[in-house]
This record gives sequence, structure tokens and C-alpha cells, in this order.
Amino acid sequence: MHVSLPAKRSTRAAVALLAAGALMLTAAGCGGDDGDTVSGGPPPNTVKLPNLKGQKLQVTAVWTGTEQENFTKVLKEFEKRTGAKVSFVPSGDDMAGFVGSKVAGGAPPDVAMVGQVGVMREFAQKGWAKPLGAEASAELAKNYAKGWQDLGSYEGKPYGVYFKTSNKSLLWYNTSAFDYAGAKVPKTWQEFLAQAQLISDSGTDAVAIGGQDGWTLTDWFENVYLSQAGAEKYDQLAQHKIKWTDPSVKKALETLAELWGTKGLVAGGRSGALQTAFPDSVT
Repeated sequence: MHVSLPAKRSTRAAVALLAAGALMLTAAGCGGDDGDTVSGGPPPNTVKLPNLKGQKLQVTAVWTGTEQENFTKVLKEFEKRTGAKVSFVPSGDDMAGFVGSKVAGGAPPDVAMVGQVGVMREFAQKGWAKPLGAEASAELAKNYAKGWQDLGSYEGKPYGVYFKTSNKSLLWYNTSAFDYAGAKVPKTWQEFLAQAQLISDSGTDAVAIGGQDGWTLTDWFENVYLSQAGAEKYDQLAQHKIKWTDPSVKKALETLAELWGTKGLVAGGRSGALQTAFPDSVT
């Protein structure tokens, strides 16, 4: 999700072009709506980009390590094709806190790659983001289904464009280690813990967690909480209608502790997991 934030310089065209892929939010204070947008359609190398020589653009996202390095390559290519100067600033895991501090200081980034719909709507509600202009809205309507448009909107107005989506609720496993241990595909959490212990006992740590990137831990929590508490409670927690001290939250955290707190199930242990970046956890 790509979000453009309040800025003194006119970078709306660059922002719209850069958003060809996660959810893009256009922030308050940006300039005019001139320029084409790229949101699907032809391959990137066939898209004609505008001349943005002399313009500066600051982009923020939570990415670190390999992900940040790869995204930086994209920004360098964008600079090469448009003449704009683009800088990347890591936001840390608390995107809302980072952007809020920058807005308060009068120097927000121009674009924010936001991973949660709720954060995007928070930005829109607080006036930190600006609705898409007419041209960008037209491209959005032409290239995206209504469901995607709705997810990038607040109170009926489009604020963002998706450039990337990921199915992060899957558990990938090493088939060789799985078969060697004689493990079976679990159908419940308790069966999952039992099979994890079986794999661990066979000599392979059962689970790798990229805890250095905080979003991986929140994803674990969200999946467990949603499966236990249900959609209604999930929405109430997201909207701050119930407290984080609610028994349903405690139950989810205790469930996670059954995996994270058991010695030998997590590669590197708890301290090792907190020093492992997401791409490294895949390896």
C-alpha cells in the first residue's frame, strides 16, 4: 500500500507512478495531479514515464535488509527513467508513529508503503493523506476491481493503490526434514505442536521465525487471534473497542507461547528468532 504524505514540493505525478503495485496513499499538501499513473497493464519497460528532473521524492517503508536493498534498486531505476531524485527512509515497524512524528515536525515523507488497511484509514481520518486526484482515480477504476478500490478507500474516497499483495498465512516446510521425522500434516494447533516436537526431536528445529521484522510477529498473532476469537472480536480489537488486556488477547498470546516458549522448537531459540530477518528465516 503506497501513501503520499503532506509535502511542500509538487510530486503527485511521481507518487502516482511509483505506486504501481502496493497500496498507494496520497497525502495532504502534495501538488497537482498531472502525469500518468501506472497501475497494471503493460510491463514496466513499456510504460512511458514523465520527465521529473529536478524533483525530489522521499519514500518510507518498513523494509530492511535484503527487501530494502531490492526496493532501492527499483528506486534507482525510477530515478534513471524520470530524472527525479528519490531517497528511502526506513520507518521501523510502527509506520503510524513514524509518519505521525514526521507530520508533526513538518517534514513528512512523500510516499509511505503501508501494509495495513487500518493504518491507511487512520492517515486519511487524521488528514495525513489526501484523496487521489481525478486522473489517478480514473486509472484506479480502469485497472482494479471494486474490492481492491474499496480496500484503498475511506468514507467513499480513494486514498491508496495496491502495488503488492502477499498470502502470509501459510506455513512452508522442508519436506525432507518432515519425511525424515515421520511427521504428518496437522489439522489442529495441538497436533501442530506435537508434529513440531517430533521434527525437533529428529534433529531439525521445527520453526524459523523472522522476529527481527516485527510484522512477522504481528502476523502470527493476527492469525491465531482471528482463528480463536473470530472476526467480530478481531474487528473490535482493531477498532480499539476492546482493550489489549481482554481475555481473548491473553488467550492468543498464551497459545503462541506454547510454540515460542518451548525449547528446541524455534530455530535459534527466542533470542535467535529476534535477530533473524524475514528473508533469512525463509532460508
